[in-house]
Amino acid sequence: MASAKLLVTALAALLAAAGGAGARELSRLEMTSAEMIADGGGMPLIHMLRPLRGSGGRLGRRAGVPCDSWRFAVETNSVRGWSTIPARCESYVGNYMMGGHYRRDSRAVVDEAVAYAEGLQLAGDGREVWVFDVDETTLSNLPYYAKHGFGAEPYNSTLFGAYVQEASAPALPETKRLYDRLLALGIKPVILTGRREDKREFKSGERQKLEDAGYVIVGNIGDQWSDLLGAPEGARTFKLPDPMYYIG
Repeated sequence: MASAKLLVTALAALLAAAGGAGARELSRLEMTSAEMIADGGGMPLIHMLRPLRGSGGRLGRRAGVPCDSWRFAVETNSVRGWSTIPARCESYVGNYMMGGHYRRDSRAVVDEAVAYAEGLQLAGDGREVWVFDVDETTLSNLPYYAKHGFGAEPYNSTLFGAYVQEASAPALPETKRLYDRLLALGIKPVILTGRREDKREFKSGERQKLEDAGYVIVGNIGDQWSDLLGAPEGARTFKLPDPMYYIG
């Protein structure tokens, strides 16, 4: 069971999907060139969504906190324990995820991660590792969530499980860029997921096993704070954006 959860392997098996089955999935989902993201990011639009004018925060303003401020509070771990995004924010989150903003935010995080990795003084003994989460970090489940309200619908384990069994989730391009650079630098990627576990306690325990085995965790990247919190976190952590769901 533990070996199935802690995948101390090259990330190539998962990320190869970007050029194989994942590429075919992207092609299948692709609509027309006019529906692609304006910045050339390559993520296919599944719903025809028009980017919101201005900040996009007007949605839901009458009902309290505007949606852009709500997303900020989520990313800073100030809003916790929520099960679905506010219903008023479905269009806002959809536009964020599909309209290019999400890709730009991810790029900003990965730029920092790459710069940090390039500045490390490595021992060169093969013991330096970088921990990657899977969902919304290594692989994108956006094709699923675009059909289920971008997090506005309650989580359905049966439906999501069926989607997972398709093995069609595309690799996230920015994470792939980080992965490729780490391999070139001689840092080993470690994939660690805990879909059915208490993520904070489970993941911190698995990271401790890595350190006990003599590995040095130089970096740790995930989309949930539960991916990153709990000693040992690693020398430095990087939080990718994800306003669609919360896992404590």
